[in-house]
Amino acid sequence: MNASSKVVLVALVAGTLGAIASLLTTGPGPLLRSELGQRLLGGALEASAPKPPQGVVVARRGERLSSLTLPGLDGPVVTLPTAYAGRPLLINLWASWCGPCVEEMPELQRFAASQGSNGVQVVGIALDDPAAVRAFLRRIPVAYPILLDAPGPADAGVRLGNPKGVLPYSVLVSADGRLLKQHIGPFGAGDLSNWARQ
Repeated sequence: MNASSKVVLVALVAGTLGAIASLLTTGPGPLLRSELGQRLLGGALEASAPKPPQGVVVARRGERLSSLTLPGLDGPVVTLPTAYAGRPLLINLWASWCGPCVEEMPELQRFAASQGSNGVQVVGIALDDPAAVRAFLRRIPVAYPILLDAPGPADAGVRLGNPKGVLPYSVLVSADGRLLKQHIGPFGAGDLSNWARQ
């Protein structure tokens, strides 16, 4: 083994030990909040997920989203991403029974309120019963649009790149309709502003 190979090997071992030490002392939170951690988690979940039903197009990072048409909670049917073309779009999938979803809703509302008319448009998709969603939103109101879908093997989450159906799940879509980022799990206080930067 030559000297440069030894240096690379030592660097790899040191990096691995550092990552393990970090997980042992601070838990997986910091890693899961990083882009690398999210990509690793997404890859692991995708590898163990069932194959989507035939004909279901699953979004891939960097590619344009296929049209996704869903009813509004108390409004018209909306087609994503075209309904918000020209603006970045943060789509958050959630359910009223999901504890981490409940925790992150106020953070999503704060972020949405800070964006104004030209910033990132936040849209929630509830994989839930309409009555349960209405009851939830009476307790924890949000001003951004809420769409509905039934959970299942071809639901909006699966089509947006979450074949395992983990909630909450969010995606960032560019103003021209390409999937830029995916986030599995809840956002913590202050996480959204950095994550939503393109």
